[in-house]
Amino acid sequence: MNVLSLTGNLGQDCRVGEAGGTAVCNFSVAMKSGFGDRATTVWIDCAVWGKQAESKLTEYLVKGQGVAVSGELSTQEKDGKTYLKLRVNSIDLIGGKSDSAPAPQRQAPAPQQAMPADYDEDNIPFK
Repeated sequence: MNVLSLTGNLGQDCRVGEAGGTAVCNFSVAMKSGFGDRATTVWIDCAVWGKQAESKLTEYLVKGQGVAVSGELSTQEKDGKTYLKLRVNSIDLIGGKSDSAPAPQRQAPAPQQAMPADYDEDNIPFK
């Protein structure tokens, strides 16, 4: 089995469907390489199958979301072009969330306590 690991950003919101009675979530990832005038982008068509495709993960797979994916690479010939396909084994969300993704609830920072009036920094046994 071959394994490809890559990071990139989703080019569009994921599409959830069914193939052969199994749930599948499809999305494309833009993998950038190089810099300046030599920067290029390679698009990888990704598919997550089974329970992961039915999970709440799909709510976060929106255009612009950064992901790190790993899986089995294959190619598909269509209309004289070669497309790269990745059957995803693992996926992690990376980077900031997109505006359209649900934001996690954050707790407010704990208020700072005032130092006691008899506080003496020189008498602290551990520094």
